[in-house]
Amino acid sequence: MHSPRFLIISFDGLRPDLVSSELTPNLCRLQSLGVTLSNHRTVYPSETRSAFPSLVTGATTGRHGMVGNKYFDRSISPPRYIDTSDAVLLRKLDLESGGKLMCVPTMGEILASAGRSLAVLATNTPGTTRFFHHKAEDFGHVRLSGHFLEACTPDDVLAEAEALVGPLTPGPPKIEPDKAGQDWITSAFLEVVWPKHRPDVTILSYGEPDVTSHFHGTGAEATRGIIAHCDRQFGRVLDWWEAEGRAEGVQIIAVSDHGHITGHTRVSVIESLRDAGFRPGVAPAPEIDVVVVPGQVGALYLAEPTDEQIVRLVATITSQPWCGPVFTRERNEIDGIAPGSLGNHLVLADHPHAPDVSFSFRADNGVDLFGLDGRTFYDNDRRTGLGVHGGLHPKELAAVGIVAGSAFPAPGSVSMVPSGICDFAPTILHLLGIAQPGTMSGRVMREVIEPASRSGQNIRGEAFEATLGGFRQVLRRVHVGSTTYIEGGTAEA
Repeated sequence: MHSPRFLIISFDGLRPDLVSSELTPNLCRLQSLGVTLSNHRTVYPSETRSAFPSLVTGATTGRHGMVGNKYFDRSISPPRYIDTSDAVLLRKLDLESGGKLMCVPTMGEILASAGRSLAVLATNTPGTTRFFHHKAEDFGHVRLSGHFLEACTPDDVLAEAEALVGPLTPGPPKIEPDKAGQDWITSAFLEVVWPKHRPDVTILSYGEPDVTSHFHGTGAEATRGIIAHCDRQFGRVLDWWEAEGRAEGVQIIAVSDHGHITGHTRVSVIESLRDAGFRPGVAPAPEIDVVVVPGQVGALYLAEPTDEQIVRLVATITSQPWCGPVFTRERNEIDGIAPGSLGNHLVLADHPHAPDVSFSFRADNGVDLFGLDGRTFYDNDRRTGLGVHGGLHPKELAAVGIVAGSAFPAPGSVSMVPSGICDFAPTILHLLGIAQPGTMSGRVMREVIEPASRSGQNIRGEAFEATLGGFRQVLRRVHVGSTTYIEGGTAEA
């Protein structure tokens, strides 16, 4: 009997409702061989470089500290704006902090301390690739990017992969779907990483369809084309698994980090704040009183974050038609310190890095031109009709989750029990017989390991509301035992 090994395959930005026999026959084949997690979600904010740290730490953003793709760090002097897509910067921050880039242990560190290994192959940004195993070079573990040399380690494994598979592929312009990168990492896993290194856990992360969704639209022909292409590459892996990997104890876990909804109306948060008498900017400066971090999640950092200024800022944004759910630091078990806001602890995002005011853009269940539900205001320089994510619409939070292998003994079944991206790390550690650290907020998904236990789950839902004048927001959550998942948030005037 082989000790289990794990292969996590990620499809960045894939909505679960785009998994179909027509578009993704190989993911559907995996569903027939495994268990589909039909009530599966990501964390808030529903951004890649918050979600993937949650995958590898088993912890929410409030615990690991990566509170957004970009954030403002006031714990250092002078304060600075951090763009986590930069792999070199992330390494620098980790070394400067004495190895505390993330505030909790990661799967790579935990596996290494148990004498096990984690390998990563990814076509995401350099920073995202590093986040999967940000200390790989410290343990001699493999981390390969399909595009970016600065995210690759060790040099000899990269040289081996380039000799067998070909040189790293240049990152394509964002307007073009990235096919070559997906092909390269798939071949590097099948020809080099698995046969020569046999990692205990491997993450194989396709950076699509996220980028194509952003630049073409979530249901556009180009996006559907790259989804099908990624599925074909995954089909190569699934063929290997059925022929060889399964017999060697490999368990497959297919995931996505978030979904997409469609931007319907472009707005400018900076202009709205300027009209209200603030002096906003995208970077700290003497004349700036509120830093507006660019992105689909509103992250507002005040130069002087007094309660009065936070109250004024919340009153300003909640009067705008684009403003969705709003969060500030907690005043009590439910409310934030500003009227109209909820406490950011309710979305499990209360961390020293957290913005003074965070918000999602107002979204609705309208249908876009591709026939997909979920529309929202947005603030970027692209045209309407394109994919965005980061907020609290259920389609942004919904994520792919499929597990297959000998550890999951109900092939072809569907689990309705709520689950989330934080649950994979504790489940993997449990199956490897490695103790789960107390920092993990996810749970062991016993309902897919021991199907008879599904009916015994204690599941309950709850809702929280905050109002200010004509503004009203509602946040919905669900609990499985002591584990909390965010179902969605809405706001209306």
